[in-house]
Amino acid sequence: MRVAVVSPRFAPEPGGVEQYAAWVARTLRDRGHDVIVVTTGRARRTVETSYDGIRVVRLGTWLTLSNTPLNPWWAWQLRRLLRGVDVVNAHAPVPGLADLAAFTSPAPVVLTYHSGSLVKGDHRVDGVLRAYEKHVLPRVFARSAALVAVSPVSLAHATGRARLIPPGVDTEIFTPSGEPRERRVLYVGRVEQSSRWKGLQVLVDALPRLRALVPDARLTVVGSGDDVVALQKQAADLGVADLVEWAGHVDHAALPAYYRRAGVTVLPSLTEAESFGMALAEAIACGCPVVGSDVGGIPYVVRDGVDGRLVPPGDPVALADALAEVLTGEMQVEPSRWAWRGDEMESVMREAARW
Repeated sequence: MRVAVVSPRFAPEPGGVEQYAAWVARTLRDRGHDVIVVTTGRARRTVETSYDGIRVVRLGTWLTLSNTPLNPWWAWQLRRLLRGVDVVNAHAPVPGLADLAAFTSPAPVVLTYHSGSLVKGDHRVDGVLRAYEKHVLPRVFARSAALVAVSPVSLAHATGRARLIPPGVDTEIFTPSGEPRERRVLYVGRVEQSSRWKGLQVLVDALPRLRALVPDARLTVVGSGDDVVALQKQAADLGVADLVEWAGHVDHAALPAYYRRAGVTVLPSLTEAESFGMALAEAIACGCPVVGSDVGGIPYVVRDGVDGRLVPPGDPVALADALAEVLTGEMQVEPSRWAWRGDEMESVMREAARW
């Protein structure tokens, strides 16, 4: 098959959507299919690059609203780039590119939807998001030949049409080391004001109590963005700036080393926009126990009391208590739970190509 993977963001950028789309591209390439990736770039002009030997076209971005890149020329560019392909795998929820692919592609579209409701309690954007989910998204779903949901929380799953194929982890790279773990909390994700629904500010609020419970505990934040300075000030105001290591951007291939030395990986998300939690699956694959909010798709990934702990979203006291419990305990996780399921995705793509 000739396959186009269309994703608003793509590796080597960090993030669940980025890595899932990259996995699809690599899996289909390795199985003998001809693959092209169409994504967005940071520049205003289109740039053609490659990723692991796969052709990647990064469309120019003229404007970014919240976390959504936009360009009025994309519809025309997509129609041209997708001409001659047999099937398209588009990734959402970031509005824009996947929607255009569904409406303009001459080939059948398999839409992989990565989120529950995007509404985040932000009055500046929630009205637009509600309108999008009510009026636009159902039409995008209807235009797609097949739907893939990354978890039961995905809005695609609610249609009754979607195949459930969760993100997976490359268990040849993300593996346990067997070495002793530090009393270190690890957060992996974007550190952007538009991503405050990830709850990193709640984690910072939890640090004073965590210090009282586990005096030698430390926090490493892997990720970068425009919210770093504000969060550093928050930590300083709380008197816990010395507990936090800001590691910045880390290449995906280098993440296993962070998971292997951490005593616990945390994802304190606040809304069901977190429909899976890739960092938690990667941590589990490395044998690292986890703590996550009991919201969205996180309970689908984390078995409370087995892989780690679930806590109420937005509760820094409960979060600190759970982190302390895991850091001072001897919880053993099952590393192989989240291996890739390449056969299922290839099957969906083949079926759609015959649609």
